[in-house]
Order: sequence, then structure tokens, then C-alpha cells
Amino acid sequence: MTRMSHILIVDDDPHIRDLLAFALGKAGMSVAEASDGEDAQAAIARRMPDLMVLDINMPRLNGLDLCRMLRAEGGAGAALPILFLSSRDDEIDRIVGIEIGGDDYVVKPFSPREVVARVGAILKRGTRAAVGATTVTHNRLTLDTDGWEARWDEVPVALTATEFQLLLLFATSPAKVFSRDAIIDRLHGPGFAITDRTIDSHVRNLRGKFPGVDLVETRAGIGYRIGRCA
Repeated sequence: MTRMSHILIVDDDPHIRDLLAFALGKAGMSVAEASDGEDAQAAIARRMPDLMVLDINMPRLNGLDLCRMLRAEGGAGAALPILFLSSRDDEIDRIVGIEIGGDDYVVKPFSPREVVARVGAILKRGTRAAVGATTVTHNRLTLDTDGWEARWDEVPVALTATEFQLLLLFATSPAKVFSRDAIIDRLHGPGFAITDRTIDSHVRNLRGKFPGVDLVETRAGIGYRIGRCA
């Protein structure tokens, strides 16, 4: 029997929580709710979700600060997939959300179907990476797709779901240069409205987690590929 994905919805608007809880529940997912970042911390302590839908603007511990705390603490929270919600269609907010470790971003008002689709796409990344229980090695880099773990010289490096999948994409085709459009299609599926700058932010996050390492090579005007990792 397939395990039901557990989603934590964090938003100070009860109407939005109800709307998303209904849509996600109808899609076959279990749901927990929190009204702000502090309530979300308590909910995570009770049960680690498979993904968190997180509003940015909340009165107590906003979404950006909660994301920063989870990523800094390490452990399961460092890899928890996060879909940000925001009432502002501001590219700065969008890029900041991705740069601090968010996996995707939806602007209010939104279609519940779009949120469900994006949640499903993020969850599928983890499912695809886990299939086959294989290990991918590229010089000093090792990616364990069964344990969902990246290691550098056998030392674990905490990555988000999107960062892991992006690095896995590069490492499994080391000779290939991926355009930003190709990366978007591989990670999100065709038709998702993701900007090139979002991909650039994910790559920048990856590089920041492997300081001093030739991790990802930029081919000007073309895209990205795995570096030497030496």
C-alpha cells in the first residue's frame, strides 16, 4: 500500500488553509495546519511533514525566517521541501525565497489546482531519485538516491529536495550541458512557469554548500553542467 504524503499548510488566513486542505486532501494527501511560523515549529516537532506549504507574510515568525531556521538547524528540516506562498508578485521575494532554500513559489491569489500540481511535482522529484536505490559517484562527490543523501569525501552535505535532484541531474550526465529550459522541464515538467533566475538561484545555493569546489560549471549562453568535483 502506498504511503499517503503528509503536507503541512502554514498560513495566517484560515480561509486559505481550508481551501488548500480541501484541495490537497482531495488529491489523496493528509494535511496538518499551522497559523504562523511558531505553530509550524510545534507541528513539525510532532510530525515531520513530507512537504510544507509556507506563507511568507505572517505576524509571528514569518515564512522566510522559519525557512532560514530549518535550513540552519540541519537534520530533517534542512531537506524538508518548501513551497512558498506570497501575496506579492515581486521577483525579489521570489529569488530570496529560493536562495534561502525554498523549492518553489506561488503568488496569491492562486488556483488550488496549481498548488496541488506544484506540490505533486516537488514530491515526485524525491520519488524519482529514490527509484532503483542507486549510488551516483563523480570524483569526490557521492549521491545516494536510496538514502537521499549527498556526500563530499564521505562527509554528508544537507541539500533540499530540489538541490539534490538538480545535482543528481548533472552528475548522471557529466558530459552534458543543460540549458535552463531543459533543467526546468526535468525538475518541474513542461509548462511550469519558472524563471531562469530561479534556476540560477538553485545553482548558486548548491555552490554555496560546497565552498571552494568546482561543483557546477557555467557555459556562457548555454547553461550548466557538473564540474570536475576534484
